Amino acid sequence: MKVLCTNGVKAVTVDLVPAVERALGASIEVDYASTKALMDKIAAGATGDLAVLSAEAVDELIGKGVLQPGSRTDLAKSVIGVAVRSGARDPDIASVDALKAALLAAKAVVYSKTGISGMYMPELFAKLGVAEQIAPKAVIPTSGSVGEALVRGDGDIGLQQVSELLPIPGIKVVGPLPGPVQLVTVFSVGIFSSATEPQAARALVAQLTADATRSLYTAKGLQPAF
Repeated sequence: MKVLCTNGVKAVTVDLVPAVERALGASIEVDYASTKALMDKIAAGATGDLAVLSAEAVDELIGKGVLQPGSRTDLAKSVIGVAVRSGARDPDIASVDALKAALLAAKAVVYSKTGISGMYMPELFAKLGVAEQIAPKAVIPTSGSVGEALVRGDGDIGLQQVSELLPIPGIKVVGPLPGPVQLVTVFSVGIFSSATEPQAARALVAQLTADATRSLYTAKGLQPAF
């Protein structure tokens, strides 16, 4: 079975896929990337059995007939967080004004280019009125994650989905963006219309939405949406 999975839910699927493989007695190939990158691959002809993407992307693909009608199942809600290198002083991000001050005080601000959080950054900086000040000190990793860039010392503050920051050793998640400027993303799953292993796909969906997995989502920085 082949799964196209957004990085936002990777921390959960990495833990759950092996159990499903054992139960099915079959291997599961997972292609991890940002939702945008996966949508580009699908537009270019990539397919599989299951797609784990943002809810909007799943709905779009259902509308185009790429995913089966009625197959959307919501998995989790995700928020964007702020992280620093382990041992660094925690910036105050408790309010919008505090976040603005922390970003202005930072020597370099790290965020992704294609992920949902990275695509939101220009809008966030515009809301805060700091776009011009951030531009010359923005660091967008060409390889690896925002957290890995922080570990390397490429920047002193990073912004990304909390679920993508938490698994990275050597950094600390200070907390989520303040409510007024937060972006909440719903990650969902859909079954490809061309799926060759639809039964296995449904089995994985059942595992991803089992009551026993709720604590796993929470531990990985996500809020269950089922």
